Amino acid sequence: MKTYAPLDVTFDHGKGAWLWDTEGNKYLDAISGIAVTGLGHAHSAVTDAICDQAKTLLHTSNLFNIQYQQLLAERLTNVAKMDRVFFGNSGAEANEAAIKIARLFGNQRNISEPAIIVTEASFHGRTLATLSATGNRKIQAGFEPLVKGFVRAPYNDLDALEKISSHNKNVVAIMVEPIQGESGIIIPDDDYLTGIREICDRNNWLMILDEIQTGMGRSGAWFGYQHYNILPDIMTLAKGLGNGMPIGACLARGDAAEVFQPGNHGSTFGGNPIACRTALAVVDSIEKEGLVKRAMQLGNTMLSAFQTRLGSLQHVSEIRGKGLLIAIELNQTCKELASEALKKGIVINVTADTVVRLLPPLIISDEEASMIVERVCELVESFPNKKRT
Repeated sequence: MKTYAPLDVTFDHGKGAWLWDTEGNKYLDAISGIAVTGLGHAHSAVTDAICDQAKTLLHTSNLFNIQYQQLLAERLTNVAKMDRVFFGNSGAEANEAAIKIARLFGNQRNISEPAIIVTEASFHGRTLATLSATGNRKIQAGFEPLVKGFVRAPYNDLDALEKISSHNKNVVAIMVEPIQGESGIIIPDDDYLTGIREICDRNNWLMILDEIQTGMGRSGAWFGYQHYNILPDIMTLAKGLGNGMPIGACLARGDAAEVFQPGNHGSTFGGNPIACRTALAVVDSIEKEGLVKRAMQLGNTMLSAFQTRLGSLQHVSEIRGKGLLIAIELNQTCKELASEALKKGIVINVTADTVVRLLPPLIISDEEASMIVERVCELVESFPNKKRT
């Protein structure tokens, strides 16, 4: 079905931060499959885990104990300081689980129509519930009636949350991205997440963080909330967790971790042996290779280089980033830059029509980071001239 309009290139294989197409052309990958392949392509630990497990056992179902599911759960909850985890197959499924936990949490407290505060310009998925939670009419258009039970507030606006808390007694949770990804790497004020934590504590609400794009070391911490010395009640993961193997996770702590009971939720494929063993290899590799700290160092270096070279250009509105989440926002539509980038041998993404979004693999070398900066700067510098011709 025509759900995408792909660029005219077919990748044949990859290694590290590089991709090769079917014509033999080589490209530097600066998008990581939209923040998925944080360990790059054909990482030996990931490949070995997949191949070895494929020879042994792919699937039994959650009617039985799964060894690697338990091991992965122990590793993730330890790193995240959470108590329990539900495994699905995608970020949308992880967010669906979070929404269901919040609603069940509310109903157990005799709130008959529990509501979740979500933010404008957010993105939480494309299932009916998660697109309803998403703050983007373009994503929702044509799929009405939307799922009820979501209250909208501007992102990075604590006053708006306070006002909602004063008059809406059905609210049970706030669901936000620590950094908004699809809308262009929007980074909130330093007191935003800590403020949400305080509001949730005061009102007995659950704090839900969608870390699907920010998690697994990409922001320069294992998870975005760790920059602020807080803990959410629920956190969702996917993308970089499997390095390309489909897997999603919904982690919870405290009361939220005890809401689900047998029969409340489930997944046929979620948490199967091959997905969990692969994700376990990802977690181990990020830790062993020191990639969380590396992401912050590389991100700071690249951000500084972009600001120095592009910051004074009239058609560049803002350059921002945290770790290896980097955005160069132009003051005009620049979607064609993604195809222009392929001609320069680099894979990038343009989101929100005007934002060059860079999500390179965490394993890039200093030389590869410099190459990304050089090639992207050339693209952005020449863009207005191409527009006039």
